[in-house]
This record gives sequence, structure tokens and C-alpha cells, in this order.
Amino acid sequence: MMYIATSSVLRSTRSKISSSSLSRTLSNQHPSSASRSHSSAAAARSFCSSVPRWSHRIDWRSPVTLRPQIRAFAPFIERFHRKMATIANENPFKGNLTSLPKPSGGEFGKFYSLPSLNDPRIDKLPYSIKILLESAIRNCDNFQVTKEDVEKIIDWENSYTKQVEIPFKPARVLLQDFTGVPAVVDLACMRDAMNKLGGDSNKINPLVPVDLVVDHSVQVDVARSENAVQANMELEFQRNKERFAFLKWGSTAFRNMLVVPPGSGIVHQVNLEYLGRVVFNNEGLLYPDSVVGTDSHTTMIDGLGVAGWGVGGIEAEAAMLGQPMSMVLPGVVGFKLSGKLQDGVTATDLVLTVTQILRKHGVVGKFVEFYGDGMGKLSLADRATIANMSPEYGATMGFFPVDHVTLQYLKLTGRSDETVSMIESYLRANNMFVDYNEPQQDRVYSSYLELNLSDVEPCISGPKRPHDRVPLKEMKADWHSCLDNKVGFKGFAIPKEAQGKVAKFDFQGQPAELKHGSVVIAAITSCTNTSNPSVMLGAGLVAKKAHELGLQVKPWVKTSLAPGSGVVTKYLLQSGLQKYLNEQGFNIVGFGCTTCIGNSGDLNESVSSAISENDIVAAAVLSGNRNFEGRVHPLTRANYLASPPLVVAYALAGTVDIDFEKEPIGTGKDGKNVFLRDIWPSNEEIAEAVQSSVLPDMFRSTYEAITKGNPMWNQLEVPVDKLYSWDPKSTYIHEPPYFKSMTMDPPGVHGVKDAYCLLNFGDSITTDHISPAGNIQKDSPAAKFLVEHGVERKDFNSYGSRRGNDEVMARGTFANIRLVNKLLNGEVGAKTVHIPTGEKLYVFDAALRYKTAGQDTVVLAGAEYGSGSSRDWAAKGPMLLGVKAVIAKSFERIHRSNLVGMGIIPLCFKSGEDADTLGLTGHERYTIDLPSKISEIRPGQDVTVTTDNGKSFTCTARFDTEVELAYFNNGGILPYVIRNLIKQ
Repeated sequence: MMYIATSSVLRSTRSKISSSSLSRTLSNQHPSSASRSHSSAAAARSFCSSVPRWSHRIDWRSPVTLRPQIRAFAPFIERFHRKMATIANENPFKGNLTSLPKPSGGEFGKFYSLPSLNDPRIDKLPYSIKILLESAIRNCDNFQVTKEDVEKIIDWENSYTKQVEIPFKPARVLLQDFTGVPAVVDLACMRDAMNKLGGDSNKINPLVPVDLVVDHSVQVDVARSENAVQANMELEFQRNKERFAFLKWGSTAFRNMLVVPPGSGIVHQVNLEYLGRVVFNNEGLLYPDSVVGTDSHTTMIDGLGVAGWGVGGIEAEAAMLGQPMSMVLPGVVGFKLSGKLQDGVTATDLVLTVTQILRKHGVVGKFVEFYGDGMGKLSLADRATIANMSPEYGATMGFFPVDHVTLQYLKLTGRSDETVSMIESYLRANNMFVDYNEPQQDRVYSSYLELNLSDVEPCISGPKRPHDRVPLKEMKADWHSCLDNKVGFKGFAIPKEAQGKVAKFDFQGQPAELKHGSVVIAAITSCTNTSNPSVMLGAGLVAKKAHELGLQVKPWVKTSLAPGSGVVTKYLLQSGLQKYLNEQGFNIVGFGCTTCIGNSGDLNESVSSAISENDIVAAAVLSGNRNFEGRVHPLTRANYLASPPLVVAYALAGTVDIDFEKEPIGTGKDGKNVFLRDIWPSNEEIAEAVQSSVLPDMFRSTYEAITKGNPMWNQLEVPVDKLYSWDPKSTYIHEPPYFKSMTMDPPGVHGVKDAYCLLNFGDSITTDHISPAGNIQKDSPAAKFLVEHGVERKDFNSYGSRRGNDEVMARGTFANIRLVNKLLNGEVGAKTVHIPTGEKLYVFDAALRYKTAGQDTVVLAGAEYGSGSSRDWAAKGPMLLGVKAVIAKSFERIHRSNLVGMGIIPLCFKSGEDADTLGLTGHERYTIDLPSKISEIRPGQDVTVTTDNGKSFTCTARFDTEVELAYFNNGGILPYVIRNLIKQ
């Protein structure tokens, strides 16, 4: 199982980073990084007056074409180049530094050449592993990165099976605002802690480029309106003004941090269309772009040939501060694609099929690398769709190496010809470019899969998990099975006699009705699909054909369209299709994450009442990537992932209880039945629309305008202080208690004694269950806290928007209303049993009682604990509640590392065992026996767990590397980083 962590120490010696090695990371310069030299303050102030403040005091143009404007910052640049010269001398591979000539004469710069190593093993490496290798060679100093690390990667074919640990330095870090706020909060707290402990708070600054896209996750308050975008944006700024101002402060308080203002689009689409460099040209040093992001769908950039994956927020913060990342060298699954998609099959159908195949194969902790003749039949947008859902199929990456399709996309999205030429030249010279016109070198993979694209058929996934794919032709039968089945991932346990129930109600003066399976939310949303012109224009064509035949979406279906960037709006308008989407209620509501993240907004009160009063299993259909219980909307128990054209089709049908092949969607204006096939566009129609409507100038004009921000953002006033002035009354930004009692001496290793079980779970508990991002329920502990602090219910906002306040988030931990806790004997809800008294309490209230009494707690869980979003609050929250350990059958990769990062012990039951087989009910008290000295613990060692009723069993301690043990010894990753920075 792959593990990603960050650390300044990669060996058991646990040496501290030297100042020189830390500053070496300045070689990974952000386009704006040269602009923050304190030694050129006067020149900088003069320069700043002519550019927007949010742009980091530089005219921040396209990152792939920008050349730093360094005239005012010559002293900083001079020191930088001297440092670069020193680094080159320290690097044992300096002899492999090679010039890359330009076709027109001169040179692009220098690069560390893999072919010059003359090692035949490199030729057989997967392309994704070559990126790890290049990073190790370029950063090798025989301290943080050693020649032995390089050898491990070169010998990947033999070493990946041995769980060897390697260091990796990403080229940059990517944040969005939900994760960006807690990251900046933590950085601000770390500065305070450095001050209190006598350290230099200026050391708390990103040393690698940080791109923070304020995609602001639009709450769909206003839908079906021509003014929805402006109305929702104004409401977002009313709710989130304090949060946005805090991020704007961070962009000025911390150097090397770029903030892209709200209204620009979804972070991953902006990353794909604009921020992705593919190859960095950093003052003449060329190297591959790579990125770690605090959202699990950072993997979308893998479709562009950029190695990227999600990490926990606390890991990303350490990476920003120059800590190398420690990872177990992963296996790589080779996924061969052949053939081409049939007519009527979309990229969404393909990704849902791939997700199911890879879930079945088992790819957790591995890279997946796609290759084969079928690659040429997939557009870059199709590839990005597949790469985006890597978390859903469990892989660290779903990687598509750069080829001619990639270069065409770079040109389409406005990257300059010179930049594209540099990218191609570099990758060809370093044997990292795939040219399908040339004979292909056989590559070694850890396992192999193959899919003929012609075998893919239309499908959707649900009703509760993204990998539960249902072929469209089987949907009606599958739906009725779900009604019959017992409550579970594929069941609602609706009695036969109640399955035909009809709830009649009045909707805005007209009669309406709902049944089980009625669609009440239909949303074209999410980075997965809104970056793909073929499915977006396909949705417009479905809407157009439906309109021409006289079909209309029922008014009580909450429809919405949230493009991932302004480019989508441009090509929908250019094609003339946006007006037909509007007529079906799919007006643009904003540019950002909406329904997929749980920001569906309220349903009409009459619809909500009809669902609640009649216990209707209502449905949502969305073009998203997540459909876990309670995520999309509290009242939609059935949630299906579908392509944008199918979202429109289901909205028109008004139900998921339909066989599209045999049953009509509706009746046309001529009185005849209209079937799905009557409104479904051909591949040729879609291709023609893409060809004529998606133009390079659209990308250029959209991203040139990004630097201007928007009036509401530009008017935000923020302080200039480097230390943040915390407002104790704020319900959005609050100083967390992580470092308040911190000293320079690490707390050391600790076991757990006589802990109570806070919760006892089954399989597939997601980070949405642990730390929901959606609406704050009116009777929850978090709601009570907000009311006590003068916040009206209409201003509660979402948990995601309040991640900068630990008081709210601790109360929101385990607050998902769809939580199934075995201590409650199958009852669904956000409560648990306080074992000493037997009382049923909200989880927060029970945890508070345990903490007040000085009693530790643990959590019992099944398989795939912590799957879903890379949500650091799913680890921070339990830590604040006093949870000391989680004992599970298995963990999702990112969440396990987040637990370690917050000082929580992750334990795995032995194979074939779990709480049920061991007879554990959760009413016992648990003691976890750990050695008292860090030197006596090794990664992955067995530990004994005993209970107060005489049971004893063995678990594996999931500290997977020496680095993780160092984090645990320090009480978490951030205290570890602070102590090391102070010692320098």
C-alpha cells in the first residue's frame, strides 16, 4: 500500500535539514516568486502600485509563458543564481546536466538527462516512474536525496515489491479555498508558535510554488434564473467575505503563494487549462511539472501528463515549507486501451467502466498508467475525465504520458508555440514523450489490464457509491432491486406494498407528484465532466432536440449548470446551445463546485415536505464523481452519477425508474411518444459542435481576464501584518489549539490505556461520514454553537466553508446524518452511546464527556476507512475529540497518513479478522501496548490490543515509514516541522 508523507528526514537517523538544503528548494520558482524580495522593498513598492495586490505584486500572466520580471529584484536573483551554482556542484549527477538546443538556434536551458546515465533499465521504466527518477536525480545531494534513492528508482522492477521508501519533491502545491483556508490558518498558527518558542517566524513561508484557486464551491441558492450567477456570487461573498479576506491576507503575508480569485472556475479545470506547466523552465533549468494538491481530484492533471495526486492538508503544508515527501515506491498497473468508443457512448460512460474495472482489480496505493493504440482515439478532455476519478478507483494516479494529443491541447488552450516547442523538445530529449508513429519500447508494469473501448456501453453509477456501475439498459431492474434489498449500498428496504406510493402536493399553484425514484435534483456539475467539451455540448444538443420536440423539464426538478471555467460558457454561447439549456432550467449558477460537493442548496419547501412526510426515496442525478450517502443532499437517498447528456435526459424523464430503450421520456408536441434515441446526438454531431465552437481565443481571453479579479474581490481590504490578528468572536477563522501547549521537547511515544469506543463502524466509512462538507443541520452541536454566537440559521453556511474554525469543525466531526454506528444497533444518525452511562448523545457531546473525565477513546471500523475526499479535517476533528487510535480492516491511503500526521495511531486487524469475528461489541475498554521508546518501534510492526473483558488480539501498526514514526514521536507532522525549523 502506497504512503505519501512529508519530512525533512528520510532516514532512521532523523537528521535535521540544513539551511542550505532547505533554501535549495528555491530552484522550484513560482512565476511570481522573485517578486517578494525584502531586500528590494522600495523597488517592490514602486512596482506593486501598478498591478493587482492579489496577484502577488507581479503582472501574473499565463504560467507557461511568464518570465519573471526581475529587474527590481536583482539582489534576490543574484543570490538565487549563486545558490543554484552551489547546488549544481553538490549534486553527484552534475555531469548529467545537459543543454537543450532550440530548433531555431540557441538553447532552451539545461536539464538532467536520463539517457546520459546509459542504464538500460531506465528505458523499460513506466513514464510515471521516470518522473520520480528525474526528481531524485535533480535534487540529489546525498543528504535529503541520496544516490541510493536514485538506484532504488532505477531498479524499480525489483524494488517496488519490497516496500522501499524514496523521497520526492513536487514542483508545486495546489490548494482550493475549502482546503486553502485551514492550510493558511495552520501556517499562521505555526508562525505564532515559532515566535513563542523563540524561533524565526519568517521561516514559515512556502519554499515551493503554491497555487491557490478560490473556486468557492458555489451554493446553489438561486437556480433556473438568468441572473443566477450574479445572485449566487453576491450571496457567496455575503457569507464568505471574512474567509475570502483571510485568503487574500495569506497571499500577501506569505511569499510564493498565488491566489486565483473567486469566479474563475473549479480548481482542477483551471489547473488543467491554465496552471499546468507540463515542463518548468525555471531560469534556464528544465524539469517536469509535478504537483500535490489538497483535493483528491488533483489527479485530473495526470491527463495532461503532469504527475499529480491528492495529499492531506497537513502534508501539503509541510511540503510547502520545503520538506521532501517520503513515499513507498509504488507498483504501476499498465492499462492498455484499444479500439474506439461506439456511437452514443460518452467519456463519462468510459470513466465509470474504468472505475469499476480498477476497483475490482485493486489499485489502492498504486499508479495506473494508460497506453496502447486506443490512446489516439481519446481527446485530452476524455483522458482528464478518466484521470480525475483516480480516487474513485483507488489509485494514487491515473497517468497519461505526453503525446501529440497533449501538445494539441496545449495549443488549443492558449499556450504559446514557443512553450509547446520547449515542452516537446525537453520530453523527447529525456525519453519521456510518446510518439505513436514510432516503434514502442516495451515497458514493464507490475500488472496488466486491457479494455477495448468498443466494449463500453452507456451507464450510470449509484445509488450510493461511484463504483457501483449500472448499464443503462439494466437501470429499471436495478432500481427495483434497490427498493427491495435490505438497507445497504444497493438497498433501501421499501416494502412491496409501499413501492407504488404517490405523494401529491401543490407546487407554486400547480398540481405535482413524487414517487420513489423521482428526480428532484439534476445537476451538470463537477470538474470530472465540465472540462470536457464533448459531453457539455452533447448536453446542449439533447436540450435542443428535446425543446424542438416539445419536451420540458418539470418545474419542481432543481436543475443547475456549473461550468468548471468561463471557457465553457463561451463555447456554449458560441454554439447557440446555452439558450436551449436555459429553457430546460439548466441556467448557469456559478463557476465552481456545487452539487457534487454537497452545495445543492435547499429544495423548494413543498418538495421537501412531500419527501419527508411520505418517506419518499427521492433521486438526484449529477455529472459528478461522488455520490456517497448524505453528500449530495440530505433528502436525496438515491444519487446517481451520469454524463451531462444523461443528466438532461433524466431531468426530462423526471424519474430514474425508467427503461430508456423501451419507455418514452415524454410526449412530444405532436402527441407522439419521444424516446431517448430521438433526442440523443450522434458522435458526428458532437464532433462538429466541438470543432466549430471550442476555439483557442476563448481560453486566452478567459485567462487573461483572470488577473483582473472581480470587483467584490478587489474591494476586500486586508491587513499588511505578517502575523495574523485572531478575532476570538469569529465563527469562520479561529486559532486552533494545536500548538498552544507545545514545547521544544517532543511528547514521545505513547500507547493507549483503558480507552472507550467512541464509535463502531462497518465498511466504507468515508471522509464525508467523518467530516461532512455540506449543510449544517439545524439541531446539531455545530448549529447550537453558531446560534449561541449570534449566527442566524440562514447564515449557517456549510461545514466546508467553516473549516477555518476548529470549534465548528470539532462539533461537525461524525455529524453526517447517514452515519451507521453499530453501538446504536443499526439506527442511522450522528449519535453514539456514552458507554459509562448508556446515554445516547451526539458524538461531539459524548466525546466531550470522555475528555472532561480524562478518558481516551478509540474508533472501530471495517474496510476502506476514510475513503473519499482527501479531507484533513477527517483527522483533525477526531484528534480534537480525543480519539487516540482507529482500529480498522483497511484504510484509504491519504486518510491513514492524515491520521498519523495528527498523532492518531492507525491499527489494522490481521487478515481475516475484524471486530465482529473477534467478538468485539464496542462496549469494552481498549489498551494498546506500544514500546515506550521511539527506537523500539519499527514501521509496520505488530502490537497487542487487550480489552477489559479479557480479550487479546494482534494488529499491525500502520506507521509505514521511519518518517511517520518521527511524526508520531513529535505529536504530529506540524509540531515536528516547527521543532526542526527552530533548530536550524
